[in-house]
Order: sequence, then structure tokens, then C-alpha cells
Amino acid sequence: MIVRFALSFSLLLLLITDLASAANSTAKPGCKGSCGDVRVPYPFGIGPNCSLNAWFEVSCNETSTPPTILLKRTNMEVLNFSLRSADYDPELEYHRVKSPVVSMNCSGRETSLGVDLTGSPFFFSEYRNKFLAAGCNSTAFLAEVDTKNTSCRSACIGDALFGSNPYNICHGTCCERELPSALKTFNATFDSQSDGCKLAYVVENNWASNVANWSGLQNMEAVGAVLDWAIPKEDFELSEDGREYTCREYGLELSDPNIHKSIRCFCKSGYEGNAYLPDGCQDIDECLDELKCGDATCVNKPGHYVCRRRKRKTWILPLGIGLGFAALCLVMCLVMGGRRSYKYLKKRMKMKLKKKNFKRNGGLLLQQQMFAKHGNLESTRIFTSKELDKATENFNKDRVLGQGGQGTIYKGMLADERIVAVKKSKGMVADKVEEFINEVVILSQINHRNVVKLIGCCLETEVPLLVYEFISNGTVYQYLHDQSEEFVLSWETRLRIAKESAEALAYLHSSASIPIYHRDIKSTNILLDEKFKAKVSDFGISRSVSIDQTHLTTHVQGTFGYLDPEYFQSSQFTDKSDVYSFGVVLVELLTGEKPVSFEREENSRSLASYFTNLMETNQVMDIVDSRIVKEVKHEEVMMVAKLAYQCLSLSGKKRPTMKEVSIELEQIVLMQKGSNVLEISETFC
Repeated sequence: MIVRFALSFSLLLLLITDLASAANSTAKPGCKGSCGDVRVPYPFGIGPNCSLNAWFEVSCNETSTPPTILLKRTNMEVLNFSLRSADYDPELEYHRVKSPVVSMNCSGRETSLGVDLTGSPFFFSEYRNKFLAAGCNSTAFLAEVDTKNTSCRSACIGDALFGSNPYNICHGTCCERELPSALKTFNATFDSQSDGCKLAYVVENNWASNVANWSGLQNMEAVGAVLDWAIPKEDFELSEDGREYTCREYGLELSDPNIHKSIRCFCKSGYEGNAYLPDGCQDIDECLDELKCGDATCVNKPGHYVCRRRKRKTWILPLGIGLGFAALCLVMCLVMGGRRSYKYLKKRMKMKLKKKNFKRNGGLLLQQQMFAKHGNLESTRIFTSKELDKATENFNKDRVLGQGGQGTIYKGMLADERIVAVKKSKGMVADKVEEFINEVVILSQINHRNVVKLIGCCLETEVPLLVYEFISNGTVYQYLHDQSEEFVLSWETRLRIAKESAEALAYLHSSASIPIYHRDIKSTNILLDEKFKAKVSDFGISRSVSIDQTHLTTHVQGTFGYLDPEYFQSSQFTDKSDVYSFGVVLVELLTGEKPVSFEREENSRSLASYFTNLMETNQVMDIVDSRIVKEVKHEEVMMVAKLAYQCLSLSGKKRPTMKEVSIELEQIVLMQKGSNVLEISETFC
């Protein structure tokens, strides 16, 4: 027993040492690790002597808003970087840049040149980009590349350059082609039968669908594209795999004769960090999770951990008998004292770990924000980890309600028998703490019947937890688009859901103590309770603004199909950006169509552009959801359709406010209810 106590005490000392270590940066030691909100990982670096070589050196201009990053030798602006962090991570290294639009015969702009990356370690990703050309009766060729596979021919339809649909730039006069492997130069030539404006560009796959119209494309100097990179052999010696990391050669043939293989390095399982830095991969201490080994002792090892069960020693009893009753009493006293000390130290270690988790998960920031906004913490309950473990049966997979980009939702039952939804965030990193605390602070300020209520949170676990009221009937998206769902939302119910959701957003914009922009309005974030009343949820990327503030300048975030084109181009999010997203939800409720669908024709994949085109050609009744078409009235459909059309205006200034949308929907609901009462009266007469 004495030996066991000594071993346990030594193990606790080791744990204390491990807990005191700090996480390493992904930048070279002594170098700046980020520019604005964008992290700059090695082999890239800000300034001289901070990158692998001169090709990977970047500059950070913090005088612009937001700050801009430039690859110094190529003079290309970088939007963000991606670094493969582990063996199980499927992402390869790449970075997004602004790629020029090559033009010819375009009024108001000079003929622009392309990009030459010859001699650099960078090349255009053939999987993440495509070659697009636009113009009337125009053929574009990717210069210095076999024209058989990289020429692009566009045509004209009648006299209209892009038809009547302003959302779809590829309506008859645009074409696209896949890129050749490892493309390092981009320029374009044109063979045209007309003298009109012609454009060509290499662009990221998802970027082109967000260009609003032909006029907007003509005025754009650059678009988003993805560059992959490979490390030159003369700058990086491929050593044997270390204990913490591994490096591999990929058989990617490049046009540069000095670079024949793509070298990729990543941390092995059980480690995390940047494998391109010396000692950049640090051991993950799995034993910080007190549930790893249950009742057994968790022992952290480099890259893994082991669980050791305590073995009883049989030599103590014979020794005690031999030494006599007095010696036995002495040993028993020592053992009892040791066990008490061990339990005390173990309890203290757990408390320290919980305090560390509380601080790492933003507890101090939460307290600061809550006291600044409310003056106390009484409105939000702080749960213990034991309470939520018991409520969710240790987060049993059978309790999972859903999963999303922010984390996993579990169904739970509190000690007072209340049913709740527990949101377990994904692994928390430093740049996500503020986003998590943001959701807690925003939800604690909101008191509205159509917004999901935050009950409390828990910050003493490895990843933070949020506790919400339980909403039993799923999401609006599920009832509109899940083919296995037998229950059909009636027209009356859809109108009420739209009205209640609009009232919640109008409250956030104009009636909350501080105006709040939701920034991710979509049908999956509108929940339905047992009476099918709407509840707006998921405030992970929402932001509160001062009363005199008109917009937020941020990196573009949101969901394709709902994203405001004006916000996408300017990075300025306004209250009218929420209005645009809500307009897409209105069209979903009216048509039963998905916001983005590859089952529709190519020029109709975006529901917003598809709907707008039908409105302008007076064909809206053709796409009313077939499940409700018999119960809807033409005048009600047109009122909702016109409201949605206004919300989807390309100009934010022409869109109504959410307050105006809410009032208009309330009038439509009242009119619909009045017509139902009239029909019943006539039937009884």
C-alpha cells in the first residue's frame, strides 16, 4: 500500500508538470503568427527569416480593413491558408488567393494580364478550380497549354447577352473547363466572331456561383482561386519519419524540372501542431480527460496513453504478522494517511483541471462580457460536468439529436426532469473561444417566444457545453425536403412559421437591447416545437452591433444558397443581409424546393435566381409546392412571392427591413384567417 501511494504521488507530480506546458504556435518561433484574423503557418512567414524561403515570405498590411496579406514574390493577395495537421486529416496544403480576370474589348477597363508562377513552388489546384470564359460568340484558350482540352466556347441567345435572369452569369454565354494538372501559368487568348467584351479567369469551384450579374463580372479585377504548393527538395531534406511526425512524397509531376515530387508532412496520431517546424508536433495529453480510463489510472505516453489497474500486494499481511500487532497498526495508520493524501491530491488535480478548462474555454471572457452587459450571471446557469454526464448518459451516441459545423446536439434530462438539448462544441481552439462565448452572451440577452432559450452552460469540461430548451419537432428543412417525412406542412402552418420567424428576426434587429445580426438564417436553423411554432436557433456566428453602426466588416461566413451576393462581394454584413437569407427561406416554404439543387437545370441550380426569373416572367404559380397547391389562393401566393422578390433584391437598399417583412406577413396571415372564417360561414349557411 505504501508503494502504491508513492507511485500515485509521483504520477500526480508528472500530471502537474504536463498541465503547466503551453500550446505551441504554428509559426516559426519568434515570428508573428497571424495577420488580422488569418493565421500564417510555417513554411509561410511574415517578414524576412520567418519563412522556409523567399517564395513563402508574405507581408501583412494592417492599415487596410480588414488587413491584407501578399505573397511578396508573386505579388498575389492571400485570403487564407490551410495546413494539414494530422495523419487522419484529408486536407492537403493549399491557400486561397485573388486571381486576375483576363479581359479583351471591355469598356472602361484595360486588357489585363494573367499569372506566371514559373519557378515558384505554387501551382493552380486542378481539383478546386476551373477555367471559365464569358462573352458573346467567344472562344477563349488557356495560353501555352494544349488548346484541345482547355478551349472554351460561349454563344449568344437572341439579342440578350445574358437573358432575363440577372443572377446567372452562365445563361447561354458562359462556359467552363477543367484545369490541366499542376498549372503554373495562366493567361488567355480569344478567337471571337464579335467585338464585344470577353472575359476569362481561373476561379475556385464555388466562387463563380456568387457573381451577381454580367455588369458585376465586367467590373471585377480579381476572383478567388486556390493554389497548391510543393516544397522544393533543395530547401527541404526528406528525413526518415520521426516519432512525432512523418513526411511523404506524392507522385505529382510538375512543369518545373526542379520540383518533381510534392512533399507533405503531418503530425502522427497522438500529436498536434506544425510538422514543418522542429519540435512542432507536441504530444496530446489524453489523460487530461478524467473519463479516459474510468476507475483505472491513466498514464500518458508519447503519442498515446495506457490504463493501468491497481494490483493488490499480498506481502503486506505476512509482514504485518511477523512484525507484530504494533507494527501492523503503524502500517495501517500510514496507509490510511496516504490514501487520504492521495484522494486529496486527486481531488485537487481535478479541480485544477476544471479551472484550466474553464479559463481555456473562455470562462473569464464570459464573466467579463456578462457583467459588462447584465451586471450579474443569474440569468445563465453554470452546470457541472457531473450534472450533464448524468443527463446525457455520458453523452451516449443514442442520445444524439443532430450534428453540424459547430458541434453535436444531445438529448438530456436534468435532475428536475426537464428535457433539454446539450450542445457539445467541437475541439476548442484559441480562435474559436470568442465565437463560442459570443453565442452565450447573445443568447443570454434574448427573451423572445420564437428564439430558442439558453438555459445554461458548462466550461469545466475539455470542450464547452451549452444547454438549451428542448425543441421536439425537428427543423423546417426536414419537413420541406426530407423525402422520408410523411407529415406535410399545410399552407396555413407555413405562413405562420414565416410570420413567427420574421418576428424573431425583427426583434433581434430593432427591439433587443443591442441590435443583433444572425448571419446564418436558413431552414435548418428554424426549429419547430410540439405545436409547430417556429424557434430561431444557432447563434454561433451572430454579432451584436452598436446602435449607430450600419454594418460589420468580416470574412465571408454563411451557407451557400442563402448568402447575400452584396455581402459576398464587399465583406460588409448589414441587417439587409439577414433579409436576403430570409427571402430564400420564404421561397423554400412557398415552393418546397432546396436552396441549391443539382437536380435542376444548370441555370436554375440557385433557388433565388430560379425564383426571380419566374417572377419576372409571371410563372410563379408553376413552382408552388405540389403538396399544398390545392389549398392555396392565388392572391395569397402572389403577396408572399412579391415579398420574397423584394427581399432577394440585389441591392440591399431596395430590400425591406425585417420589421416591414414581419408586418406584411402578419397582414397576409390575418387575411388568410379571415378568408377561412368566411368560407366556414358560407358552408353552414
